[in-house]
Amino acid sequence: MSTLSASVVAGLKDKILAGDLAPGAKLPSETELSDEYGVSRTVVREAVTRLRAEGLVETQQGRGSFVLAVPEASSFSVESSAIRSQADVLAMLDFRIGVESEAAGLAALHHTAADVAAIEQAMAGFTRAGHVGAVEADFAFHLAIARATGNRFYADLLGSLGPMMIMLPRTRLAEPYSMTDATHVERVRREHDNVAAAVLAGDVDTARAAMRLHLGNTRRRVT
Repeated sequence: MSTLSASVVAGLKDKILAGDLAPGAKLPSETELSDEYGVSRTVVREAVTRLRAEGLVETQQGRGSFVLAVPEASSFSVESSAIRSQADVLAMLDFRIGVESEAAGLAALHHTAADVAAIEQAMAGFTRAGHVGAVEADFAFHLAIARATGNRFYADLLGSLGPMMIMLPRTRLAEPYSMTDATHVERVRREHDNVAAAVLAGDVDTARAAMRLHLGNTRRRVT
């Protein structure tokens, strides 16, 4: 995240994780944080929004923002070894279509300036990666969309899956999914562009449809 708010988020997160800001503690005022980090109050508000999305603080109307207990790591996980067959591959994609299509719609509705920067950074990373490292770059894009929902459970869920949700094990259908083919990578890049354009334009229905089309196309490519 290459914005001023990232430094505020990092600083406050360090204090929360170190216990300097204990659960239940009230965050300093916007003015105090603005002075401490040398940023505008707008940047501070953006940082607090990010912390709220990550489940680290909650804002109470008229009272301010308060630190929450640090969430435990998600217990949901899928080992790559659990994906063994064509049916497993398609089931994972069906699962992602349901989850990520709605995430794209929510991202269009709730994304912040920091999310815009993160999504654009992920898109640029995918372009730079080509087919080398494309799996990780692909995952980074989808995770950026999930984080832009403002709902930490989407990010937690995708984070728990990790790049394995992109780089599925080799079955008879997995060669194009391994992103070694330049044509396939370019096709995915265009589909990512369509998703991002709709999200950043705040077009909920189009964002949802673009993600569904992208993952639906992926499903068709591996059958």
